[in-house]
Amino acid sequence: MWYILASTDPPQPAMPPLKYLSAYSQQTQEQVAQLIAQNKLGEVLLKRYPKAHEIRNDKALYQYVQDLKGEFLRNADPINKVEFDSKIHVINHALGLHTSISRVQGGKLKAKHEIRVASMFKDVPLEFLRMIAVHELAHVKEKQHDKPFYKLCAYMEPNYHQYEFDLRLYLTQLDIAGGQRLWG
Repeated sequence: MWYILASTDPPQPAMPPLKYLSAYSQQTQEQVAQLIAQNKLGEVLLKRYPKAHEIRNDKALYQYVQDLKGEFLRNADPINKVEFDSKIHVINHALGLHTSISRVQGGKLKAKHEIRVASMFKDVPLEFLRMIAVHELAHVKEKQHDKPFYKLCAYMEPNYHQYEFDLRLYLTQLDIAGGQRLWG
């Protein structure tokens, strides 16, 4: 004879899918889910990245990106505009955008490159901003998200993949905390 024992524990709310971490292994997702269940994900991020950067306006962002470009991509096309954009995350479901606009000047075709960074990156650690800036700068040379693209990102920022993962953790934290930011 078999007996089914009913649990007297109240049912736990189902864990929402970790949409920013779906490409990672099940083991990694389970570790993150455990941090979320213990309400420690934000604490872990704050311990790793205790403060936000000081780049607060478009002029400072432009200079920051130009410094990165000068260090790693001296021979690449010039970047004509860099700015924080409050519409990116909502409309494009992106964190940053690189656009290239081609115009005919005389008998030549001239390309103007612009980089837009989601405004949410005004109040994050410098490592997250750097990861986005490096990502968008890499698009000046490599258009597709392929092996050469990520190799260039890692060349410009050796911790690129760790920062990208931690940024995904932060986006997950924003989701579960109803958009409440950790910095700023």
